[in-house]
Amino acid sequence: MGPIIIFDKSALEMLAVDEACWLDAHYLVNITPLFFVETLADLQKKIAKGRTPEQVVGILAEKLPPQAGANVHHRTLCIGELLGYPVTMDRRPVIGGGQQVVTGDQRGIFFDEPPEMKALSRWQDGKFLEVEREIAVIWRRMRSGINLDEVYQRYRCKMDSFEAAKAEADRLVNKHGSRFTNLKFAFQNLDVPEGDRKTIFARWKAAGGPPLFSFAPYTAHVLTVDLFFNIAIGADLISRDRPSNKVDIAYLYYLPFCMIFASNDKLHARTATCFLRDDQLFISGADLKTDLAKLDAFYSQLPEDVKIRGVISFASRPPHEGFLTTDLWDRFMRPDWRIEHEIPGAKKKDAKLLEHMKRFIDAARKQRGAPAPSDKDDDFMLIRSSVPARMGKWRLVPPEVERHS
Repeated sequence: MGPIIIFDKSALEMLAVDEACWLDAHYLVNITPLFFVETLADLQKKIAKGRTPEQVVGILAEKLPPQAGANVHHRTLCIGELLGYPVTMDRRPVIGGGQQVVTGDQRGIFFDEPPEMKALSRWQDGKFLEVEREIAVIWRRMRSGINLDEVYQRYRCKMDSFEAAKAEADRLVNKHGSRFTNLKFAFQNLDVPEGDRKTIFARWKAAGGPPLFSFAPYTAHVLTVDLFFNIAIGADLISRDRPSNKVDIAYLYYLPFCMIFASNDKLHARTATCFLRDDQLFISGADLKTDLAKLDAFYSQLPEDVKIRGVISFASRPPHEGFLTTDLWDRFMRPDWRIEHEIPGAKKKDAKLLEHMKRFIDAARKQRGAPAPSDKDDDFMLIRSSVPARMGKWRLVPPEVERHS
């Protein structure tokens, strides 16, 4: 696992399956809910002759890194935060569905494979649930119904840069006299249920009516993205002729949960840097593709007896020189990642760890739905994912692992 990366659909569409293999090997991929819905929406897209919409979605699903995680939807996070459940914004994914499990004197959290990733496996085989087809219809209808002219009329202003639009959005969100207005704006934008609104307002009032950025920092981030977009539309910095711009800007909601954002979308290239911190980076989808193709060529030169052991065995970290991926590891990973760590008795420890993981998964099945004690911190976390034997031309796991899976 490497630097945490999110990408939009345009970045993945560019990749060959063999190139996407190295995205899985050398990055920790965080998939946004928006990506899944946009991919599913292609079921209703007019496709050039020679392919069906189902085939197009299946091809894209085949490229998605199998060890990717699925981030919780921004609306769920915001409403939870407003109700008093903090959202950690430290460049790491927020994964849902964790189950607390107790084994002996240890306690941990078990994350089963998310339904989104299971759905992708079905999509690769051209299998779609009826509800997924309905979501595709609703999504494309919603996109076509976005009216950016109304946004323009309401937010008309003179701004000469995206930086100026971001500064104005920050000013409005942080404005002392707009604390209640911003809270109501958040209610409206997030479609917060009426019952939750009353609870949130009571909590906000009891806290002394603080500004949104201190009461709910992640919600303030999402609100700032929305205001930034509206202001940029009003200043003619963003085109009103493409309703999809409203969808594309929503990827910025998830920037707090990554180190790297990759996209081949022009709007993302022009706007993402306004929201990225100094410890984050935007890279173009074209640059990512070029580097992954170089990695594919590099690993293709390895002897067959090495490649047969699987990517997991010989590519736990990137080559030391000559690749963008290597530079990104230098920037975002531990300084000693280049050092091969020889651990005495590693095989015995690995076997012991595997046995412990099996006990933990068995306990998770038996304790499903059962409350866990909360008198101490968790000792460990386990995330389960299904890794196929092959991805494109590459074997991912050793033959003996495939035989015993």
